[in-house]
Parts: sequence; C-alpha cells; structure tokens
Amino acid sequence: MTTTTVTLSPQAQAFEKLLGAGLTPPNEIEAVRIGAERLHLAASEPEGVTYREVDAKGVPAIWVQPKVADNAFVLLHAHAGGSVTTSAAVDRKLAGHIATAAGIPALVLDYRRAPEHKYPAQVDDVEAAFEWLLSQGYAAKNIVTIGHSIGGFLSAAVAIRLRDAGKELPGAVVSISPWCDLQIANPAIEANAGTDKLLTRALLEFFRDAWIGGTGIAFDDLRINLNLTDLSGLPPTLVSWGTYEILAGEDEIYAERLKAAGVATEVLPVAGAQHSYVWAAGRVPESDAAIAHIAKWLRSTLPIKPKAQ
Repeated sequence: MTTTTVTLSPQAQAFEKLLGAGLTPPNEIEAVRIGAERLHLAASEPEGVTYREVDAKGVPAIWVQPKVADNAFVLLHAHAGGSVTTSAAVDRKLAGHIATAAGIPALVLDYRRAPEHKYPAQVDDVEAAFEWLLSQGYAAKNIVTIGHSIGGFLSAAVAIRLRDAGKELPGAVVSISPWCDLQIANPAIEANAGTDKLLTRALLEFFRDAWIGGTGIAFDDLRINLNLTDLSGLPPTLVSWGTYEILAGEDEIYAERLKAAGVATEVLPVAGAQHSYVWAAGRVPESDAAIAHIAKWLRSTLPIKPKAQ
C-alpha cells in the first residue's frame, strides 16, 4: 500500500507532536508538570458554567461564562505553579466557582512558562490579555486582575506596570497566596514548614531559578518583589492567604504595605488553610467560604449587577 504525502494543518501537526511526546520518557520538569495537572481534581465542576478556548492577543486562554453574570465585568485570571507548572486547564473549575460567586465571567490565561520563557514573559502575557480585553470593549475599570501563588503576584505586577506606564488601571486586584518576596527569607518559611503540605524552601528556590535564573535580575529587584516595590496608586486590592502556608508571613507584610501606601485593602487570612486553597473550590467548606468573601468584596467594590444569560 502506498501512503500519499499530505500537507497537514498546523493543528494536525501539533497533534502529531503531542502523540510523539507521549512515547518518550519525560524530563524532570515535564514529569513535574504532568503531575501538577492532576491538581484540577481538587475542585468540583461548578454548575451552570460554560467554557470556550480563546486567543487573547496571542495568549491562549479559557473563557469561563457563568449562567448568571454581569458581562460588563471580567476576571483576568492567572494560574499558580511558580511560573513552571499548572495551566489554565488546572484552574478552569476553580475559576468557574469564583466567577459564579462574583457573578462575572473569567478569562483564565495559559501564560508562557519558565524555564523556556523567563521573566518578564509572564507579566507580558497578562498585560497582552488585558489589552485584548480592552479591544473587546471592556472598560479597564471593569477588569479585575486575579490570581493565586505566582498568579497572585502577576495580578498585582500587571497593575503596577500599567500604573508606571501611565495607563488605565484595572478596577480591582485580587491576590490569593501571592509570592511576594523572592528573597525567600521571611521567618514563616521555616515556622510553617511543618504545616504547609505543598510548598518548601527547596521548591521555591527551584521555581525562582527557573523563572529568573540567568537573567541577571536580583532577588530584591523592585520588578519582582512586591514587598520592596512602590505600591502607591494601585486599585482596591484584596489579599488572602492560608495561615498554614509558608508564604503567610510575606503575604501579611504585603497587605500591611498596601495599607501604608494608601491602597483600599481587604485582608483575608484563612485559618488553617493551605497555599492556594482555592484549588479545592466546591469541595472544601473553608475554601468556599473564602471565595464567597472574595465575591462579596468584589460586588461591594464594583457596581456588578448579574443577570441570567
């Protein structure tokens, strides 16, 4: 039988590459990424939510649409993973729970990951998606930048970048378990080592090297350290963390620095919660209560008026 050579679509070529990759042993980072994708199992599937893939100015993303929502507003969501792991697919369900509670849709980004793409690729991608939302007719004041872990950093970092460029700012920022201080020196790193079930100093160091290693960027560089940079002039910001996580100390400092800078700040420490507790949306009462608090704050901060779609 003679096989005819066919010119394949880019999508078919990508599918071939995916199949081929499954036949070779993954390297260490690929193995970590494969394992991290299972984190989506922590959340339940939210009811009444639909999803579609979109291209947000070159950034792959998932559009999360609740059945009851105010479509004049949107959550611009950045996932966790230390810049190295997880994806929009991992955060799809938890974003659906947050979007449903707040009553607005969400755009969950698949920003570029390290070490293939070092800083500032991730901030660049969030900014590109912000600009895409503007091009779709969203007012900047109706966009909420939100994320957890390094995504919590990104939600604030893009607002800082926009402020410094003299551009319009998002209407609000939500930073959940944000990675605020790449010096990895806060006392809670050691004090909470026995209660944090996910993060360790070694893992943070691994992520840090993947993200900024070889770039010449210092750990105390104002571009990547929320606990040293100027926070003045930022939109209303909610900062939340689990008290059992090793980032709790630096997150508390971040919240206090926001207040000191004159930013309207909502502080939500969740007693006994783990890092990125939102992963357990729909299954853990403490996570759901915190999400409800975040949603209530958003609706009190912005004139959100959900209606059935």
